[in-house]
Amino acid sequence: MHPSGESEGYWYPARRDGQPSGVDVLNALRDYRASETAMRRRTRDSMAMGETDLLALRYLLEAETAGVQVRPKELATRLGMTSASMTALVDRMVASGYITREPHPSDRRAIILRPTPGADEEVRHTLGRMHQRMLEIANSLTPEDARAVVGFLLRMREAVDTIDAG
Repeated sequence: MHPSGESEGYWYPARRDGQPSGVDVLNALRDYRASETAMRRRTRDSMAMGETDLLALRYLLEAETAGVQVRPKELATRLGMTSASMTALVDRMVASGYITREPHPSDRRAIILRPTPGADEEVRHTLGRMHQRMLEIANSLTPEDARAVVGFLLRMREAVDTIDAG
């Protein structure tokens, strides 16, 4: 059922017997994605960042946690950006205090990008409660339900990753 209480058909006819269907799952997934997009917009607004800046910061925070050093070129590749656009993004994020440029430990000509401790704290403050609520919900699943959800989402990702661009 759609939140409106009516069974909508996405692009396909909905079941009329009241049982949840694949269409209901796709509607719920679409609604979740819309809520997540709105949450990211609110997060960007509260942190005064653009979408790409927030994605870059998230990637740098993940790399920092994993002990991986990230050069601007690697970040540009990850985000699908040109070198000039990456330079502007890095300049903007350094000026706003979210990341630092540091000399590469073994290559004098290179730099690495690192998130500032303040950036990590701000992201945790901004998203911490929401992540905690999401984790509580995910942890409430039975192991069987968790396997089903993970399997479904992996198959959905594969389906959208194989859509032809042309």
